Amino acid sequence: MQNLGINYKQILSDILDKKFPYKKEECLPLLKKDTLSAIHIIEINERIFGTTDKETNSFNQKHRSYSKSDIFHILDYQKKHNLNNSQLANYFKLSRNTVAKWKKIFLNKISQ
Repeated sequence: MQNLGINYKQILSDILDKKFPYKKEECLPLLKKDTLSAIHIIEINERIFGTTDKETNSFNQKHRSYSKSDIFHILDYQKKHNLNNSQLANYFKLSRNTVAKWKKIFLNKISQ
């Protein structure tokens, strides 16, 4: 069966080649990874286009989705850096309620 997922590496590489060739070297380490998580894609996007205003961030945040591996990466980051839910939410531009919900869903399943 053919993978019908979005090829973010190709899309981001094309954007860099055509519009921002001077930023390609900065993004290359992330683009060379075998798989790109949602967090990597967001990071590359910020490197290419820079930071956005609060209204744009709010709109974009509503349309993000995270895989289980991304969620576990975020929760692992919290544990490694000893952050509370608010600090983690601010760092990854999430809601505190989202972090609490993830912990309730995923961490409670692991401990059972």
